Amino acid sequence: MTFLVTAAFSYLLGSIPFGYILVRIFRGQDIRQSGSGNIGATNVARSSPALGVLTLVLDTLKGLAAVAITRALFPGHNILAGVAALFAILGHVFPVWLKFRGGKGVATGLGSFVMLAPKVLLVMVGIFAAMVLLFRYVSLASIVAVALFPLLAWLLNGYGETPSMLAFMTAASVLIIAKHHQNIRRLLAGTEPRFQLRRG
Repeated sequence: MTFLVTAAFSYLLGSIPFGYILVRIFRGQDIRQSGSGNIGATNVARSSPALGVLTLVLDTLKGLAAVAITRALFPGHNILAGVAALFAILGHVFPVWLKFRGGKGVATGLGSFVMLAPKVLLVMVGIFAAMVLLFRYVSLASIVAVALFPLLAWLLNGYGETPSMLAFMTAASVLIIAKHHQNIRRLLAGTEPRFQLRRG
């Protein structure tokens, strides 16, 4: 029962499409009809940097809140924190409200990863920022940072002794990377657009 409650609650929390809602409210547009068609912060920022930042913050808080609330409701059940993280990301990637067509889960993953392995945060942010500055590919920076997360969690947070938790982290990372399959194809073909902010 605790597993089902955690999974359902975390999925519904993760499925709140903040990027879609913010652009609809403040610009009267459907973000899915512009740029990459994604509801995440990167695509939102292409049309409005301010809304992009707000989307990033709110999407991150979804993942953070899912894990934090689960720990508060079920203290001592550490494995449920991994369940919460995975299902919050699933909710963002496959939101029931938008016919299961959501974002790529990076920000929501970041929020949950912060709660699961706080020691890894600065390392991941550093890797992400360095790659964006060097290559200006947000997708590449996201993929590399997320791919390294389970390894970093194992090295820095000692999750090697809890393989079940490490398995949930790995599943979450694989899901996020899988959602970048189109970006990966474009990166390999040299056609992936570099990230540039517009004013507005």
